[in-house]
Amino acid sequence: MANDRPIRVAIIGLGFGAEFIPIYQNYPGAEMAAICRRDPKGLDECGDRYGIKGRYADYRELLKDPSIDAVHINSPIPDHAWMSIEALEAGKHVACTVPMGTSIDECRKIVEAQRASGKVYMMMETVVYSREYLFVKELHDKGELGRIQFLRGSHQQDMDGWPDYWPGLPPMWYATHCVSPCLALLGKHAESVVCHGSGRIREDLIARYGSPFAIETATFKIKGSDVVAEVTRSLFDTARQYRESFDATGSVKSFEWQQVEGEDPVIHTKSSTEHPLSEAEIPKRVKVPDYARLLPEGIRRFTQPAAIQDAEHLSFLQGGGHGGSHPHLVHAFLSAVRGDRPAMPDAETSANWTMVGLCAHESAMKGGERVEIPTF
Repeated sequence: MANDRPIRVAIIGLGFGAEFIPIYQNYPGAEMAAICRRDPKGLDECGDRYGIKGRYADYRELLKDPSIDAVHINSPIPDHAWMSIEALEAGKHVACTVPMGTSIDECRKIVEAQRASGKVYMMMETVVYSREYLFVKELHDKGELGRIQFLRGSHQQDMDGWPDYWPGLPPMWYATHCVSPCLALLGKHAESVVCHGSGRIREDLIARYGSPFAIETATFKIKGSDVVAEVTRSLFDTARQYRESFDATGSVKSFEWQQVEGEDPVIHTKSSTEHPLSEAEIPKRVKVPDYARLLPEGIRRFTQPAAIQDAEHLSFLQGGGHGGSHPHLVHAFLSAVRGDRPAMPDAETSANWTMVGLCAHESAMKGGERVEIPTF
């Protein structure tokens, strides 16, 4: 990608996807070139609102536009894989919201398409660019946590009332938000998983995907590491405030996510002979800082909820604004397109993070058998 002209980006899907438009418009060296939505009325409303001339109701027509360098896909989950593959085959760089796909075969095909095209593929996983994750990563990189001993993630959400492909979705098919921080912190991939399903959802929900479980809990082994991670997912018929969290247990300090929205997380510090602590001193609540300083100045304000255009969108009401991750995602993707740094997560890593959940659900349906996670 030549550095002397802007990267021309098209956004596909304008519900949640519209949140990224002003970020691209304010990013140095990027141009918000086109938008795509099936509904012509909604397409024009969005285009008029943001002053975008390039408008497509047909995704495949957009892919024929030679001036588009990159697509950012925010379509419904069943469309992620085919849209990513066709964009890569059309010579476009691809950013795609999670998950990468809903089958091992889809993940494999995207990895193969990325390799064949030589273009960037990046799954836009919010959690590994959230301020909480960046805070824990900083502690880990400085050695303050000591040796990582265990990792845990949970993503519990009430999906009643969401679009029609959600009802009955196997919980682990959408597990990247809790899987990703565990693996990203160690910079390693998962190799195998054991998962158990618990409870039972309503019969009308089960009929859609054949998945009966209210909650799925998995433990997975990590390649080249003695650390095991555990993740818990629920979508329906489970009483729990939205929680998208991870804990990192270290030999010196541990980070523990808050129990309810509005609280601060806790750092536990191990008492030692050299630095003895009373029981009351071991846990301390901490304020997680913002990491806007890592971003180009023009997009720093977008880490804050005040800059969110559609604060009523369910993903924000329940997701707490995704931890200020959106501008970090845009910066990471466009930096990869420019060739300044590799995509994180790249295609292989995106596949691994997604397949942990897919293989976990397979394990749950087999009564907790261990399932090896494929490598491509």
